[in-house]
Amino acid sequence: MIRKIIIIMAVAVMIGPAASSAPWSLDSCINHAIKHNIIVRTRNIESTSAELDVVEAKDRFLPQLDAGVSQTFNFGRGLTSDNTYADRNTSQLGWSVNLSLPIFQGLSAKRRLDYAKANMRSVLENAEAAKDDVTLRVIAQYLQVLYCAELHGVALEQVRMSKVELDRREILLEAGKIPELDLTQARSQLAQDELTAVTTLNDRQLALVELAQLLQLDDVNGFDIMPLSDTQTILPDAQTVYENALRNNHAIKASMLSIAAADKNISLAKSGYLPRLSFNVGLGSSYYNISGIDNDSFHRQMRDNFNKSLGFTLSIPIFDAFTTRNSERKARLQLVNARLQYEDTRSALFKAIQQAYYQAVAAQSKRRAGDVAVKAAKDALDAMQEKYNYGRANATEFEQAKTSYIKAVSEAVQAKYETLLRMRILEFYNGVN
Repeated sequence: MIRKIIIIMAVAVMIGPAASSAPWSLDSCINHAIKHNIIVRTRNIESTSAELDVVEAKDRFLPQLDAGVSQTFNFGRGLTSDNTYADRNTSQLGWSVNLSLPIFQGLSAKRRLDYAKANMRSVLENAEAAKDDVTLRVIAQYLQVLYCAELHGVALEQVRMSKVELDRREILLEAGKIPELDLTQARSQLAQDELTAVTTLNDRQLALVELAQLLQLDDVNGFDIMPLSDTQTILPDAQTVYENALRNNHAIKASMLSIAAADKNISLAKSGYLPRLSFNVGLGSSYYNISGIDNDSFHRQMRDNFNKSLGFTLSIPIFDAFTTRNSERKARLQLVNARLQYEDTRSALFKAIQQAYYQAVAAQSKRRAGDVAVKAAKDALDAMQEKYNYGRANATEFEQAKTSYIKAVSEAVQAKYETLLRMRILEFYNGVN
């Protein structure tokens, strides 16, 4: 029964997905994840908002024009033109148009524009840094799926070897050359190997589901990936990778630009100490209607009451309840925080590169040793097979040799994908596509 389940699941994995959709490449997975990742989409919205902040800062250089109309009614006693009080109802209609042109705003408009541009550049780099994070996560999970798939292949090979051995022992038992205990052990070993194959297949499926979820896929049915070429590349120097990352890494660039933006924000806060000068132009007229007396016509009053005005307004800050001082202090604290974040980002980048480098060195050494171990274990298994065939070794010794061979193969596969992962990380930080 277990053997049938393995066959059905293997067919579903290897044939079913290919029939419903083509396997995804690593690049297609990365591109799809970047396009649909929620964090990346959020960063893109923040980038659009930062661009609008720049537009808003530019608009502060423009004049302000407004128009207004007012209508008021008064009822009851009121002061008349002959300085007496009488019961009269009055109404007044007025309109005005005012233009205010900023001439000097204490450099706040220019400094706000400089800050908005610096902040926009920082936000854009943060958006790219989010894409980098998603890329690294997709690479790691993609390789995890391939690793689980290769382990499943090793488990299937183990099942095949155990099945061959079981068939051989059935023949030997019928010929009376081995005890029945050897056949029982072979059946037990086959059952264990089939269980391992089921487990590794489930591990691959779970890893594939996690990758599909990382890609924000609504339906994982038919989703599968393409294998990667196992090309041996030269391990780059960790210091060289770090120096290249300092120039090209988006998280580092975003931190550096955050420092520049914080410095611009200090200048913006200090603009509150400077005076402001504006030019103002106004037009207006009004119509009065007083009950009990003769009033001029609406048209005549609008013409006679028409007025024009122009002037300059100078505002000199003397004491603003320490508002500007407190804003400057907060801006300086933001600058200190931006510098600390930059140091933390550099430290995290250095640690990530150093860790990936030494893990790659260890994985390469383990892989070379693993290849030697696989060959040695295979030779030992072949020798033990020969001895067992001639009765110079028992079934337990043969199973131990087979287990050692499978373990060596599994460890070699682990070292292979550990090397691939660390090399991909180093190439990514080094700027190699």
